Amino acid sequence: MNLSLYLLTVLIWGTTWIAIKLQVGLVAIPLSIAYRFSLAALVLFAILLLSRRLQPLGRRGQLICLAQGLCLFCVNFLCFYTASQWIPSGLIAVVFSTATLWNALNARIFFGQRIATNVVGGGALGLLGLALLFWPELSGHAANRETFYGLGLALLGTLCFSAGNMLSSLQQKAGLRPLSTNAWGMLYGSLILLAICLVQGVPFTFDYSPRYVGSLVYLAIPGSVIGFTAYLTLVGRMGPERAAYCTVLFPVVALNVSTYMEGYQWSAPALAGLVLVMAGNVLVFRKPKPVLQPARA
Repeated sequence: MNLSLYLLTVLIWGTTWIAIKLQVGLVAIPLSIAYRFSLAALVLFAILLLSRRLQPLGRRGQLICLAQGLCLFCVNFLCFYTASQWIPSGLIAVVFSTATLWNALNARIFFGQRIATNVVGGGALGLLGLALLFWPELSGHAANRETFYGLGLALLGTLCFSAGNMLSSLQQKAGLRPLSTNAWGMLYGSLILLAICLVQGVPFTFDYSPRYVGSLVYLAIPGSVIGFTAYLTLVGRMGPERAAYCTVLFPVVALNVSTYMEGYQWSAPALAGLVLVMAGNVLVFRKPKPVLQPARA
């Protein structure tokens, strides 16, 4: 079950970048993100109400969902979208892949979980592999003030993503399932985004072209309803640090898709990077050897 959820998350999130690219255009970025999560929340609430699986949340649960919506379905997306205006998407992917390490550290700080050596080592291998994969893009980008702004925003987005993981883990420890908490979190996130649009005076427009509507539906249902539910279920089952290795693998899927759709050319460093990412994946999920206790006389 865990393997199926893991592969589903990697495959879905590895292809959402195409839909995100198609979203950029007539509609302002905060409004597009708000449309995405409003639709996703509507679908989730409809499914849960019709199946009578919507869990009641107390005041504490609602407040955590509000914080989760702010971190996972609002601020991090604003950070990544804005950072993409200043730094290459490859660099954003490398920064985002550090979520594995941030999740391991945050799980230690907030839940007292031991930081597994294989998770840290696997995350470091994956990060090095991604750097090699995107080396042509990274080496050709000159550093300036905008670069540091972009890096700062990408790091802030990654930290918000990690914080959202911790909040989801906290909810699941309290017996709340990701389907219910995601529905409320996406609703809160979309309301915050709409409030931001109102404050900034963003015109409430919509693009009725098949390209925009199709990408919006893909991002809302497979990308959000299925993707986030699968991923946050993994957070509860496997722990935040192992689940976050998805963030290392989905850029690899994106590059493979780009090979067929955009003519991406594989180089020797990129192939070496792919090998390192796969090796890191094996290391992250390797089960530690049991410690043998000496027999008592």
